[in-house]
Amino acid sequence: MEHNWREILNPDSIVLIVGASGGIGTSLLELLDSHERVRAIYAASRSADLKYQSKKVIPLQFDYASEDSLQDMANRITDKLDLVLIATGHLHCDQFGPERRVEELKLEAMQKSYLVNVIGPSLIGKYILPKLNRDRTSWFAALSARVGSISDNRLGGWYSYRSAKSALNMILKGFSIETARKNKKAIIAGLHPGTVDTELSRPFQGNVASNKLFEPTQSATYLLNVLTSLDVTDSGKVFAWDGEEIHP
Repeated sequence: MEHNWREILNPDSIVLIVGASGGIGTSLLELLDSHERVRAIYAASRSADLKYQSKKVIPLQFDYASEDSLQDMANRITDKLDLVLIATGHLHCDQFGPERRVEELKLEAMQKSYLVNVIGPSLIGKYILPKLNRDRTSWFAALSARVGSISDNRLGGWYSYRSAKSALNMILKGFSIETARKNKKAIIAGLHPGTVDTELSRPFQGNVASNKLFEPTQSATYLLNVLTSLDVTDSGKVFAWDGEEIHP
């Protein structure tokens, strides 16, 4: 990919990474911290302990199950934000895996998926979108997934995760329409990171070709390159790690 995010990022950028303790989130944190154009990074995590820390990093803690927690987190951000990356996601846990058949649908599994994949990022947008920089280009992105594409669904299954990512894509589209009325320079997008060697994908890597299984830093670099290559006409759309648009 020829585009280089390091050459596009605004000077003195203020960044927010939500999910900064996860595999992709930590890699985003490390990459952005190493760039001289980044002045400060708000690093929000559900965990109190970040895997990566530096002088630029301002730790924040949040709980998707508490809107008060999300509002409090947003209130601690006193700067205009140039770049917001929501790197949270939920596919499986010890109790529940992706559904292979409709008989496997469970209330608790769907609630967990929708909380992390849709409701949390939506409420982050509620409190964070007004903080985007209006004086220059700003970016707001959330991790989506190719399996959230309705037109691309040829296998079925994975009901909770697929539908949650579809819902997230619609939320981002709505954000882009409303935000454009107030902030003409904001770009909002969903990003598909590919299959990344993290806890989220580890049980499902068996059939993934070695050249399509990305290390977190590799995926994070792709995502930054894609996001910063977009312009306002791309706002509201979803893009894969290689820049390909993913259609609804």
